[in-house]
Amino acid sequence: MFEAAEVGSRIDKETFKREVPAVRSELLALQREIAGSALAPVIHIGGGDEVGKVSALNTLLSWLDARGVESFALGPPSDEERERPRFWRFWRRLPPRGSMAILLGSWYTSPIVDRVYGRMDDVTFEREMRRIRDFERMLVQEGMPIIKFWLHLSKAKQKKRLAKVKRDPQSRWLVGEEAWTYFKKYDRFREVAESALRLTSTGVAPWHVVESTNDRYRNLTITGMLNRMLREALDLAKADAARRRRRAALAKPRKFNVIRQLDLSLNLPVDEYDKALARQGAKLARLVRRLHDAERSLILAFEGPDAAGKGGTIRRLTQAMDARLYRVVSVAAPTDEEAAHPYLWRFWRYVPRQGAARIFDRTWYGRVLVERVEGLASREEWSRAYAEINDFEAQLTDEGAVLLKFWLATSPEEQLRRFQDRQTTPYKQYKLTEDDWRNRKKWDAYEAAACDMIERTSTDHAPWILVEAEDKRWARVKVMKTVCKHLENVLEG
Repeated sequence: MFEAAEVGSRIDKETFKREVPAVRSELLALQREIAGSALAPVIHIGGGDEVGKVSALNTLLSWLDARGVESFALGPPSDEERERPRFWRFWRRLPPRGSMAILLGSWYTSPIVDRVYGRMDDVTFEREMRRIRDFERMLVQEGMPIIKFWLHLSKAKQKKRLAKVKRDPQSRWLVGEEAWTYFKKYDRFREVAESALRLTSTGVAPWHVVESTNDRYRNLTITGMLNRMLREALDLAKADAARRRRRAALAKPRKFNVIRQLDLSLNLPVDEYDKALARQGAKLARLVRRLHDAERSLILAFEGPDAAGKGGTIRRLTQAMDARLYRVVSVAAPTDEEAAHPYLWRFWRYVPRQGAARIFDRTWYGRVLVERVEGLASREEWSRAYAEINDFEAQLTDEGAVLLKFWLATSPEEQLRRFQDRQTTPYKQYKLTEDDWRNRKKWDAYEAAACDMIERTSTDHAPWILVEAEDKRWARVKVMKTVCKHLENVLEG
């Protein structure tokens, strides 16, 4: 794969000087066009030529308008990053729509290094590459073109480059002992890198290998390629906007409705409820305190119809927990900042570190529920969201999160009774909105969408637990017992 980047390509000073003005002007024009679009390109500069990567980055930053681009040189993860799923640090650095990000070091770095040093086997490496492919495809579908450059030097050129930099007092700081350590494994790095590029060079996010021996050739080649790919991304976005029209996709009633199989007559007397709540609350408090020592976290997700009792159930859970260890996240319509990023970005922000708990009142399932039913997401967007959500949850649980998802089910008759109670009780009136009344008219569509969601996203690592919530006491105790049981299995099993 790298042989074509070892032919000695060069650009002389006069040619470089002559071509740069047009290339720079085109780059700035494209950047201005991106600023007025819904795109957010991510440019990855990888490869073994550390000096060349810095030179390429500096060139791009000096030729671009600084107001529309941000760069990140990613080294080893911090303690905060190590206590969360690996992709958390990358989600935090994704640019908002209308701007660009340039990455030195990315989601490729750790798997390649770990494979070279034998800390990762072939099966795990290929699984990581598949996850990267899925991640990049999702970003591209969300309007984030992924543009990837791999800067290559032959072994002899790499050795010569390192020695030259080491002799130069002004550039010596660019190359540390780690670079020489990696150079000793040049052949193995080359082998693993070729495998990574083959596995992740896709139609939506191809790799571009650039010979890095000559600075002028490298920097002008990268900029020229970048201009071409940004133009293609802009043209494609315009074509897609003209072709796609968002429309409501109301779910049709299903022949088999898993929610309607629940026995909503289940209830719990007051005296039994008080005893069970106290007993399970004490157990929950003890188990949550043990999360940190076990290097685990807890994520509880709640969905269900309006007035199903999500808020009351969450309050009973948090009353039993140390306030320093949990946070409740109430999900509403996205803010302008959140809407400017890929859909899952705002949920990655709240991923807890080890030892902590997050409780979501409404969740990332809004895309396949309210956005689907209300026509706020296109069919393409909500259809692909099932796989994106499953992958998101797999990453959480792979890194030690205990993830439980609860659907609190009530009948439309019970919902109406609770609405009327809110309407006539002053301190409950804030809970009732016009949207709540409007959504009742789409009860069957929401229920059918929920059945699709449960069927397509209930997994062994992140199961949906259906809760009979016609009786609030029954629902609260069932949820608390379920959380305790799963934590016991994880922490004590």
